[in-house]
Amino acid sequence: METHTDNQDQAQMKSQHLVISPDAKISFSQSTLLGLQHVLAMDVYVVPFLIAMLVGLSAGQSSALIQSTFIAAGIGTLIQTYFCMKLPIAQGPSYVPLGAIVSIYAASGGGELGWSSVLGASLVGSLLVIVLGYTGIFNKIVKSFIPAIVGGTIIFIVGLSLLPVAIQDNIYNAKDAAIDQNVSLALISGGVLILFVILGSLLGKKGSLFRVLSVMFALVAGCLAADFMGILNFSAIADAKWFSMPLLPFKDFGFSFNFSAIITMIIIYLVLLAETTGTWFAVSNVIDKPLTDKNINQGVIGEGFSCLVASVLGSTPVTGYSTNAGIISITGIASRRVFLAVGGWFIIFGCSGKLAALISSIPTAVIGGVFAIVCGIIAINGIQVMTNEKIGEKEMYIVAIPMILTLALVLIPKDYLYALPTFVQYLLGSPILAASLAAILLNKLLPTGNKK
Repeated sequence: METHTDNQDQAQMKSQHLVISPDAKISFSQSTLLGLQHVLAMDVYVVPFLIAMLVGLSAGQSSALIQSTFIAAGIGTLIQTYFCMKLPIAQGPSYVPLGAIVSIYAASGGGELGWSSVLGASLVGSLLVIVLGYTGIFNKIVKSFIPAIVGGTIIFIVGLSLLPVAIQDNIYNAKDAAIDQNVSLALISGGVLILFVILGSLLGKKGSLFRVLSVMFALVAGCLAADFMGILNFSAIADAKWFSMPLLPFKDFGFSFNFSAIITMIIIYLVLLAETTGTWFAVSNVIDKPLTDKNINQGVIGEGFSCLVASVLGSTPVTGYSTNAGIISITGIASRRVFLAVGGWFIIFGCSGKLAALISSIPTAVIGGVFAIVCGIIAINGIQVMTNEKIGEKEMYIVAIPMILTLALVLIPKDYLYALPTFVQYLLGSPILAASLAAILLNKLLPTGNKK
């Protein structure tokens, strides 16, 4: 009886934490502004930029890939939020396939043939994901292998695995400025975010605007500070076109189907599904809406169709972004209408070179300051899920081993990782996947002992 009361209290606290629920109707202008806030906090342009750099695409090809990626992310977000999963989920390009894309591209001879092999393999893999959703196979796997303690651990390691990236890559190693300037920018954007969240909490309903737009205020403050330091560079915006047509399939690029490339990409898609499950759990926990069988099946279908659209547009696989779960937790805004606006913004940015260049001009350290806090909040949400369970010796190992494995893989030297067999690289290249598998296996293999 006491446990039931505690769960009711926790659910009530979570519902009070949300300012706007997922199905709440808000005005077009509100959803547009709040959607832009999410878009600005997501580093969607980074993945296509890295791919272009790794495979040696020309400047024109790089711009076309970034453009296609924005449009694919936008359409994928609309598919997942409105038609399929019907939860506040934003799709974006995944980092997971980077190694596979480079290897498929090189093994197929590079150039147009190499890229067509990447797209062909992505196309076939996305169709398999759709089948997994329609048959409910993946959902059965989730129900059997991911109880609350494992789900909470997965949410926790999602935040934990992203935190070193936010600090190391987005702040310390950001190339926009010197390290002292990057740290200052991160502290300013992160500090402003915390300040406005505190103001929103202290002022109650009168201060709701401070909390709701806290991410936007933080990014603007960071950009103003960067401009004051003389490191805000908008030159790329002047050179970009206002409107440009995206690439068209069979006219600007084609598809070729290589067996080994397809097998490689299928493995990658399975990794993506395992990883995006953590994002779904994180969003579900933040909005206090448990994932149903229908949610998971529709989510897998939506993931498949999103990736199918991405490949048809000449881009790389997209997946649900956990960043947005943290932003929902900070702002209290979970309306699906906001995420429909996110999808719309992505498509607009994909069709406008100037707007896309505007996003990419935000200093990395400014985003890093916000991103680090978001990662911490995601991890805390995982801990909240775990605290609903009684923790015994078995549960301690289920949480501790994946936590250690996550940090070990985040910090693993890249030279050592690339020297390992290709399949092992895929497995260990995603800390979230490896740690999630560890939590699942430990839950199944360790004997159940006495709980405290």
